[in-house]
Order: sequence, then structure tokens, then C-alpha cells
Amino acid sequence: MKNFLVEIGRARFSNTGDILVHLVNNEIANNFLNDLINYPHAYVLACLMDRQIKAERAWIIPFEIKERLGSFKFQDLIEVSKADYIKIFNDLKLHRFNNTMAIVFFEALELINVKYGGNASSIWANEPSSASVVYRFLEFKGSGLKISTMATNILARQFRIPLSDYYSVDISPDVHIIRVMQRTGLVPLGSDISKIIYKAREMNPEFPGIIDFSCWEIGQNWCHPNNPNCKSCILGIECKKII
Repeated sequence: MKNFLVEIGRARFSNTGDILVHLVNNEIANNFLNDLINYPHAYVLACLMDRQIKAERAWIIPFEIKERLGSFKFQDLIEVSKADYIKIFNDLKLHRFNNTMAIVFFEALELINVKYGGNASSIWANEPSSASVVYRFLEFKGSGLKISTMATNILARQFRIPLSDYYSVDISPDVHIIRVMQRTGLVPLGSDISKIIYKAREMNPEFPGIIDFSCWEIGQNWCHPNNPNCKSCILGIECKKII
């Protein structure tokens, strides 16, 4: 089972086709968030918004602000005051915690401006170590270990951003991954996030997050919360089917 999930993940990671990462269901917004060349700060800001609300709602926040301001050029964004961002968040009801997340948004722009010269892609440029990228995300207000490892994981695993190593790219346990890890018997039912992360590290220590590919795909396509389609699942008899 362990090796099978790792093999699936490696196969997906080695796919060199065109990269378009699915982040939101809105095609225009998704293309915008995928534009790491012109709007790398949009990706960073979207990651920071992903807290205590549904991911789809969080990730589209930079696009909603772009629509409100008419621009998402970095120089235009840093000219907007903290008070104006708080007003925008509340007017558009962008988040569950509008005041707090408006400040997170504003202070993230300030950090990118001061530390990275307005170019957020410097966070992951020149093949840094995975630990360096995680640490750089941790420096943002409101970004704990969960957000920081998720942000690094998506860059490495889905955007194929080259890093010098992948040791610190942990799995990002969403509902699909938690469900698959438990139903396959890799971790006991009711396991907390820490157990799932360390199990992934045990399975593939050089790149723990690579099994996100396989677990997410299985959870999305076959291992549904209700009425899982075990007969068609690619795991077949490998799965212990603990439901």
C-alpha cells in the first residue's frame, strides 16, 4: 500500500504536460491565480486567506479584490491603505474574519515590498531548499505551519517549481487525504493531522508531499464520504476498506 501510493504520486509528478493548477472553479480567476509570472503575489495572498473558510471562497479573494480595484499590479496594491482594505473586505464580505484578514492581506503586501522588492516570486526563486520556502511563508502574519507547508507543497508538487530538495514539502491533509489515509489503514480512524503528516514522511521521506497526488485523486474520484466506489478504485485489493 505504502509503495503503491508513492508510485502513483511519482507518476503524476513526472508528467511534463502543460501545467494549469485547479485552485478555484471560476476559469478567469483560476487563470489569474496560475499566473506566477505577472502576479506571484496573488498566489501568496490566496494562500494566506485559506483559513477557517472553504478553500474555494478563500482562494478567490485576490481575484475579487482585483475586480474591485480594477488592477492587481503590485505597485497599485501597496498604495491602498489598511483602512481601505478593511472597508473592501467588509463591503464584499470576503472572509469570515474580514477585519483580521484585511490586515493580513495589507501586511503581506508590506512584507513583500520590503523584503522581496515587490516581487513575491523571489520567495521560491533560484532553487532554494524546501525548508527555506516554508520558513519564508512562516514569516507572513497569519501563516502558521499548515499554510506554509501547503503553499510550498502546491508550488513544488503542482506548479513544478524547482527546489534544491523536497524534504520539508509535507503532505497537506485535506478531507480527501485524511479519508484515504484512514480508510486504507495507513493511520487509525480519528488520527490527528500530525500522525498523517509523519506517516507520509515515513512513506517517502525525500518528498512526503508527493502522495498528495494519489490520495487526493483517490478521494476525489472513488473514496467518497458516502457510498465509496471501491470496485472501481485504483487501489483495488490493496485497500483495507476501513469505513
